[in-house]
Amino acid sequence: MTQATRTHLVTGASSGIGEVVADRLHQRGDRLFLVARSDERATHLADRFPGCATVVADLADPKAVVELGGPDALDTLVHAAGVVDLAPIAEVDWHQWRQQLDVNLTAPAMLTQALLPALRAARGTVVFVNSGAGLSANAQWAGYAASKFGLRALADALRAEEAEHGVRVTSVYPGRTATPMQQKVHEQEGRAYDAGQWIRPETVAEAILHVLDLPTDATVSDLVVRPV
Repeated sequence: MTQATRTHLVTGASSGIGEVVADRLHQRGDRLFLVARSDERATHLADRFPGCATVVADLADPKAVVELGGPDALDTLVHAAGVVDLAPIAEVDWHQWRQQLDVNLTAPAMLTQALLPALRAARGTVVFVNSGAGLSANAQWAGYAASKFGLRALADALRAEEAEHGVRVTSVYPGRTATPMQQKVHEQEGRAYDAGQWIRPETVAEAILHVLDLPTDATVSDLVVRPV
C-alpha cells in the first residue's frame, strides 16, 4: 500500500541531522516546510529540496519565531536546529549562554506552541533532537547542557499535556555525531576531529524516521543513540 503524503516542518535542515532527515522525507515525496536562518540559506534549501516551502527566521529572535507561519495540518515537527559554545562557568560569555538557551530551548517551545493547532489537527508527532548533554553535564558544557536539560523538561511536559489530543512527543538523545557542530566542539576542546569516530548523521536520521513511522497505537518517549 502506498503511504499517503505527509507534511513535515523541520528546523536545522541546512546541515547535519536535520539535513539528512529532510532529505529522507523529500525522497518520499512528502511536503516539507523548512526553517532557514537567512535568505541565503533559504535559497540553498530551495535548491537542495525542490518543491519545499521555506520560512526565514532567526531562532535566536523570539519575535521572529512567533511570526513564523505554517500549514493548517502538520504530521511532524522536527526540532533539529541547535548551537553550542563551550566554556567553564568562570569564563562564560553571557551572550553565548543566552543564545544557546534561545535557540536550543525557547525557540522550540515557542514554535511548538504556535504549531499546536496544526499538530492536533493531524494528530502529529513532535521530535526534539536533544543530546547526550541533555542527560548528563560535563565540565565546560553548562550552557549547552542547561538548554538541553530544559528541552527534556519541555518534551516531558508537552507529552503529558497533548496526549489527549493525539499528539506524540519524542526526545532523541544522540551521542557525539559527525556533523559540523561536532567539528566546532572539537575545535573548542582543542582536539583533532575525526568524523569516523562518531555516529553518522544518517544513523540518527534513520532512528528519527522510525519514530515518525511508528503505528499510531504506540509512542517512543525517549530514544538514546550512542556510538559503539
